[in-house]
Amino acid sequence: MTTALADRRAAAIARGVGVTTQIYADRAENAEIWDTEGRRYIDFAGGIAVLNTGHRHPKVMAAVKAQLDRFTHTCHQVVPYENYVALAERLNRIAPGDFEKKTIFVTTGAEAVENAVKIARAYTGRQAIVAFGGGFHGRTFMGMALTGKVAPYKLGFGAMPADVFHAPFPAETQGVTVEDSLAALRRLFAADVDPARVAAIILEPVQGEGGFNPAPTAFMQALREICDQHGILLIADEVQTGFARTGKLFAMEHHGVAPDLMTMAKSLAGGFPLAAVTGRAEVMDGPAPGGLGGTYAGNPISVAAAHAVLDVIEEERLCERAEVLGARLKQRLASLADRAPEIADVRGPGFMNAVEFKDPATGAPSPAFTDKVRRAALERGVILLTCGVNGNVVRFLAPITIQDDVFTEALDVIEDSILAARAA
Repeated sequence: MTTALADRRAAAIARGVGVTTQIYADRAENAEIWDTEGRRYIDFAGGIAVLNTGHRHPKVMAAVKAQLDRFTHTCHQVVPYENYVALAERLNRIAPGDFEKKTIFVTTGAEAVENAVKIARAYTGRQAIVAFGGGFHGRTFMGMALTGKVAPYKLGFGAMPADVFHAPFPAETQGVTVEDSLAALRRLFAADVDPARVAAIILEPVQGEGGFNPAPTAFMQALREICDQHGILLIADEVQTGFARTGKLFAMEHHGVAPDLMTMAKSLAGGFPLAAVTGRAEVMDGPAPGGLGGTYAGNPISVAAAHAVLDVIEEERLCERAEVLGARLKQRLASLADRAPEIADVRGPGFMNAVEFKDPATGAPSPAFTDKVRRAALERGVILLTCGVNGNVVRFLAPITIQDDVFTEALDVIEDSILAARAA
């Protein structure tokens, strides 16, 4: 059946929509997926960080079913509804920053980033945006322009939007220090763009696609000072880091730094499409009425799911659980260092963790070994994702609600897979 489905998919769907596995899902529950042939997998991809509360969390499902019985769509810009307003109020309360905030809802992370840039430009009257190498901000044109990785995201798509500049992101395993990044930013302002023309600096507090590289606190604090000095807005892209993944509700809380604007999506609605931009009230009010929105923006079913997600995070103490799970995972990976010299680094806050692999003989990144680990795990029933500018990082995004026995089973498989890759 899988082969037949793969053939149908290849015939019907554009090749630009790549797939990591040939698993065709039939059903899922919490951290487990069963395919159309009945085989069970432990899901350490989580729909790419969408399922912090797991597949089909009962509380999320109940909220969705209740909303289905009321209405499914009106377009908030035509006939508004209370749960949209209430969710905006909740995000305004819980987002970092001791100032008045406002929120808009859209549908995808890329759309949230696009709107954050629109808001920043409208408020400041400036055009330029600074992003970072290795960052990922989406597949729309502005998202591609901001993304600091060419292949596969920018290949063949022509010229990117203008007035987007990149600086190197501090990453220890890539030999880039905080001072290197700040010095490059100073050179950028001296040689390429007047900081008085810069509307915003955008970054992920932990780079996702770039390799799960956490921004050092000193770097984040320095960016805040630079932004304040030049009247630049700081945008935190929390699309992947948000909603308990890093051990805090939002990753910016690790740094004691409040962004002016913050983008959210992925795990906000527990598997239903919803994204948001939350920021300083006066900044969010920069665009004129009608300048923001979208037909499906803030869909009432997704909004109902998001309310349930926030309840689950609080009631099940998922921030604390993320710390526990991440500590166990990192400890297991670190314990393999002597038997697997390919391990270059184990990192990540909370349960946003990664292992980076190298060639032990040369120290060079080893994407080939990384893919062997991914394939070995898949054969053993655990779904893993790779990432990194060199493709040599495995990232772990299992639901934070994963059952203890399933988590232990997955840890054993991951260890076996790394050792099997060595043997191969």
